[in-house]
Amino acid sequence: MTTLDERPPTTTPAELLRSTLRRHASGVVVITVPGPAGFTATSFTSVSLEPALVSFYLAAGASTAPAVRAAEAFTVHVLRREQEALARAFARSGADRFAGAQWREGPHGTPLLEGVAARLTARRTELHPVGDHLLVVGEVVAAAEVPGGEPLVHHDGAFGGFAPGAGEGPWR
Repeated sequence: MTTLDERPPTTTPAELLRSTLRRHASGVVVITVPGPAGFTATSFTSVSLEPALVSFYLAAGASTAPAVRAAEAFTVHVLRREQEALARAFARSGADRFAGAQWREGPHGTPLLEGVAARLTARRTELHPVGDHLLVVGEVVAAAEVPGGEPLVHHDGAFGGFAPGAGEGPWR
């Protein structure tokens, strides 16, 4: 077993956080808001079951931050392993992220992407600046899922898949 050694004190806290979190595997989602606007995120999480709350973080200086600040609702799209190109398109800055994507406007004004593993729409209940990011919390008002398929995950700066029970390890 490998031992963990502390990093030298010359490394900045931001560098320490970034390199340490590269070891954490995360699910990949695309979050959309009216506009249309959207972005790829790995910071999505559940907050509470009663009431049904979810949250995500977005850099306060991100190009989509003004649209997120103005939005009363957002939709979270859980991506499939084969949707890496969609994740990359919504991670690009300065481009039309919706170009080539199949989507329609949902009842809450948010873009709904087609072909995803699952999606949920939430009414924004809280928005707080936290450090250099915005914390957005919302109450779930609608959800849909398509069973099966492999999720898209992000680990060590790369996209990959996860297959339960895939022998010696889940990564491929």
